[in-house]
Amino acid sequence: MRRLFAATVVAVATATAALPALPTSAAPDTPVARPVAGDQAALRSLTVAARVLDGQAVAGDPDATIALRDLRLALPRLTGLDRQRAESLLARPTDGNRDRFNDGYTTKATKKKCSKYVCVHWVTKTNDKPPAGWATTTLEQMNKVWKKEIGGLGYRKPLGDGSKGGNSKLDIYLKDVGAKFLYGYCAAEQKKYKYTYAGYCVLDDDFDPSQFGGAAAINSLKVTAAHEFFHAVQYAYDAAEDPWFMESTATWMEERYADSVNDNRQYLPSGQVGDPTAALDTWVSGGGNQYANWVFWEYLTERKGNGLVKNVWKQAATYQGAPDKYSIRALSDVMKTKGGFKSTFAAYAAGLTVPGKFWDEGSEWGLSAPIGATHNLSSTTTSGGATVGLSHLTSRTARFVPTSSLTGSTWKLKLRVDGPGQDSSPVAYVLVHKKDGTMARSAVALNKNGVGTKTVSFDFATVANVSLTLGNASTRYKCWVSSATYSCFGIPKDENKSFSYTGTAIQP
Repeated sequence: MRRLFAATVVAVATATAALPALPTSAAPDTPVARPVAGDQAALRSLTVAARVLDGQAVAGDPDATIALRDLRLALPRLTGLDRQRAESLLARPTDGNRDRFNDGYTTKATKKKCSKYVCVHWVTKTNDKPPAGWATTTLEQMNKVWKKEIGGLGYRKPLGDGSKGGNSKLDIYLKDVGAKFLYGYCAAEQKKYKYTYAGYCVLDDDFDPSQFGGAAAINSLKVTAAHEFFHAVQYAYDAAEDPWFMESTATWMEERYADSVNDNRQYLPSGQVGDPTAALDTWVSGGGNQYANWVFWEYLTERKGNGLVKNVWKQAATYQGAPDKYSIRALSDVMKTKGGFKSTFAAYAAGLTVPGKFWDEGSEWGLSAPIGATHNLSSTTTSGGATVGLSHLTSRTARFVPTSSLTGSTWKLKLRVDGPGQDSSPVAYVLVHKKDGTMARSAVALNKNGVGTKTVSFDFATVANVSLTLGNASTRYKCWVSSATYSCFGIPKDENKSFSYTGTAIQP
């Protein structure tokens, strides 16, 4: 789901996630077995969904659409009145007051218009009535999105839903969800094989600029169509995948279809551009980091091509014969032939501090990752350093600045990193920012004990500053034992690892 971020902080919802007791996808050779969800877990999902969808959420409850998806996964384990109640919560807008997501149409005056692959449904009365011609405009955009994501990028098409909505085509319902600060959502509905599902989508009925921060209605429709349709595509791979992966790649897809709109920049302060010490794969119910970290996929695909994301989804997929790996495992395996995950993460983490040098549109973001510490070095204060703790898939950058007493080409900066052992995947990366606007980039080679050194130019006349980025690129988890906060419902094995660094101005 896409949800509007106002100028001040507004909660962000999503259509994809899961409760701790529900199963998700896993690599076949996962060392820790998935938890088996029993009837009590299913009943808990029902209770939580009913509470959330009725506006009675308590601390720790997921967002409304997360609860909706979780309940769908639990549905097979419910019987009798419990199952009937769950089905009412999962109903489509055309089911009227049976739709307890509060998106049921309150009139039977409905219309439908279909193309080869998609049908758009709307009403001709009530506040959900779209402006004249908007349903046609929506259908046109959905057709273009289909051609881009399925025809152009080669993803699997959304799975057919049988006779739901009158035929097997993907159904799009128009509704005034902007009143809830929502752009739209897609729901997994009919299970097909393992964790593959058919679904349907709900989009706002007009994208009134007054509800969407003044953005042009057609632009809001474009990014929402690209994002939500990709959720329907994801359901054809694995509807129970890690939520950070689902949302970050759906937000990345907006750039593929509507690159000039740039609506996804509103999320950037919530992700690693705003805070690189929050893990890349963090999922926060009501948070925006899972949207903001589309920049990670943008970094990869600008270098390795758009097909990389599809390859990761193919590794994560659960359709017959697919590998069925969780997100980070799938990504790491794909990266084995693409430069390696560790080295790529190191450069990406350093790039967060200067997006204009690492992303095609980074100079337009108006935001860069904060510097953790700055050390001003001189001929009398020649050294600076600190010890920091880094958790998995996070980074922190220190800056070293030469002062005027360090004039002359013989001045160098000797950097030393003392991180955790290689099993924890420590990385370090150096950027030398020259006063003429150029920049030198290099990794710090760390030995098996996590120790490494590098010497770079540090002449006041030519060097503006040197940044040292330390990163924890660990992808090790104890899977299927925790909440949906991180990949594979796992507990990361390499948290708060100690990194010490020093930078010393020298004249060799």
